[in-house]
Amino acid sequence: MTAPRQERGGDTGEHRRPDEATGETRLPRDADPTLFFNRELSWLEFNARVLHEARDPRTPLLERLKFLGIFSSNLDEFYQVRVGGLRRKVHGGQAGYPQEALQPPELLHAIERRVGDLLALQRACLAQEILPALAQHGVHLVRMNDLSPSEWLAVDEYFEREVFPVLTPLAVDPGHPFPYISNLSLSLAVRILDPKSGEEHFARVKVPKSLPRWVPAGRVRHFVPIEEVIGANLGALFPGMEIVGWHAFRITRYSDLDLTGVDEDDDLLTAVERQVFERKFGEVVRLEVQHGMPDNVRALLLEELREEDGAALLSLPLSERDIDETGPLLDLGDLLALAGAIDLPELRDPPYTPRIPDELHDHGIFEAIRQRDILVHHPFESFRESVERFLEVAAVDEHVLALKVTLYRTSGETAIVKALIEAAQRGKQVVVLIELQARFDEANNITWARTLENYGVHVVYGVPGLKTHTKTVLVVRRDPDGIRRYIHIGTGNYNSRTARLYTDVGLFTCSPSIGADVSDLFNALTGFSRQKLYRKLLVAPANMRARFVEMIDREAAHARAGRGGRIVAKMNALVDPETILALYRASQAGVEIDLIVRGVCCLRPGLPGTSERIRVRSIIGRFLEHSRLFYFGNAGAGEYWFGSADWMPRNFDRRVETVVPVDDPALHPRLASLLELCLADNRQAWLLSGDGTWRQELPPPDGAVIATHVELLADPWGRHAVAVPRGGLVSRPSE
Repeated sequence: MTAPRQERGGDTGEHRRPDEATGETRLPRDADPTLFFNRELSWLEFNARVLHEARDPRTPLLERLKFLGIFSSNLDEFYQVRVGGLRRKVHGGQAGYPQEALQPPELLHAIERRVGDLLALQRACLAQEILPALAQHGVHLVRMNDLSPSEWLAVDEYFEREVFPVLTPLAVDPGHPFPYISNLSLSLAVRILDPKSGEEHFARVKVPKSLPRWVPAGRVRHFVPIEEVIGANLGALFPGMEIVGWHAFRITRYSDLDLTGVDEDDDLLTAVERQVFERKFGEVVRLEVQHGMPDNVRALLLEELREEDGAALLSLPLSERDIDETGPLLDLGDLLALAGAIDLPELRDPPYTPRIPDELHDHGIFEAIRQRDILVHHPFESFRESVERFLEVAAVDEHVLALKVTLYRTSGETAIVKALIEAAQRGKQVVVLIELQARFDEANNITWARTLENYGVHVVYGVPGLKTHTKTVLVVRRDPDGIRRYIHIGTGNYNSRTARLYTDVGLFTCSPSIGADVSDLFNALTGFSRQKLYRKLLVAPANMRARFVEMIDREAAHARAGRGGRIVAKMNALVDPETILALYRASQAGVEIDLIVRGVCCLRPGLPGTSERIRVRSIIGRFLEHSRLFYFGNAGAGEYWFGSADWMPRNFDRRVETVVPVDDPALHPRLASLLELCLADNRQAWLLSGDGTWRQELPPPDGAVIATHVELLADPWGRHAVAVPRGGLVSRPSE
């Protein structure tokens, strides 16, 4: 599947101008909008690739159902944050970013058009492909009218027992104002006729999130959506009234936090708690209605929601353009739960068991780290037997003096949280930096902050004005030969749930220089510091962008001097204009550049005279590609780096991030084979063109299929799939 061209202006020849001193073609220092894809439209194309996994018959059927749900959940967050923020810009008359060709009003229109196309594809995929295919395996989504009398009775009994006690009908009339509608909640708009007065009334019934969305219908693998069950039993909620009809609807509210007004003297925990509460009342940015909703009901919902937002005056007023009319089902994110409820393992990806890293088989973890640096690759290598074990052992080891950890997103009653509590109770110094602003995990992190404090853990919230996104653990231990720091630095959160779903890389080391840097970093996070210089680490916002640009420019200098130039960078998103311009300069100088960008990419590859030597690909598949890994050829002395940061302004300027070098040459072949595998993929890979279209890489008719995640399940570093020459990562694109 390819995406439509993104709106842009100018001819590629206008991107260049000759340097007055050398006569060489140079890029302008200012960000030329025609050199960049729009961030929001690029994100929509990422979600289109997610949707394609649901539409691709090569994907197992229940996994296709899950991808439909992921597509919807992604889109919900996009509207809550990106579209909501854009509507505020339009309302406030603000301009877009300098490097963007589209201004906010034009961009909103472009988003509406693309989302409409994608939702049509999603509905067709569900109704015409996935549900009929599931029916062939005995799985059916049915309506109440499809049930036999005995099945209807069984569902009615379920309603009386489980559903009815939870429901609250809310009338709308002069004595009952239009009720508050919570974000992303499913509701029924009910039309009721009073047989005595002959008047028609409106009521709202919220579909409880606390109840399962898919109700077993009496036959094996037959399910009724809970809104159908409620709709068929509305008479029980409005006795003596006639139910004229009902239709489901759903709203999306602006839900981002804005802490720009919080100064250094404010209590950050209290400020975040306040904004998490206030977020519940953010302005409505989208109204979804069930197909066939009468015009007068749509108009009533629109009017009432517009009046609610009118008092805030923060955003554009809601209009007909902001209404998405779906098919019979709303909130397709719940398809994830349906896929999980169906016991047909043959329709899923095959199960796997993460391996224990070889270095941890025969040694205690501290002894293993002393012997050599250890790389781990999750979920293919066990998070449980590496990261969690590292902290559990540290918590009870009598020689450990202190533990320091950054937590951006963690998961419930985890082994990591238990280990930190255990260490504190044993009298060790335990410091946990919890990021209260981790989007949509704020309330969860507030809870864990208070829990840890209650057990004697010293909890801090980082540097005012910055999110702490680095993934770092520091363990201080008294070894027989003196105090030693043991470090873990990773690309992923310390979260046992996402560690099974996201691909992430981590390093265990007791390098004195890296240990000293991590100590300095924690001191900067917990105390007062203007630390700018680090021995080994790249740290944002202190030095990371500048160092990355220096390394990109160094490759350009090597290429101009005839020493070759090579960059391979893997990340979630590429947005930063300064870094993109550096990559363009490197391409012009002769550097061969491969970018593996899962999501948003604002760089335009393949532009004549600007980016001919840059190729961009995206890997979409069973696992969420999450690792950030960077290779610079450096004239044969190749360097590998990885860490928590994407190449985005927010990572470089508004977050605390860490990127670490992999100094041990013995570990380089693993990282090289991983990158080579991504570049060789012809099953999960998508290639970006200079006009903004994406095309899926396809295997040759008589060639082998190379799927990154399949190969990594066989070997955590992909060494079976590709042969990396002894000199390191030297592959070049085929002519």
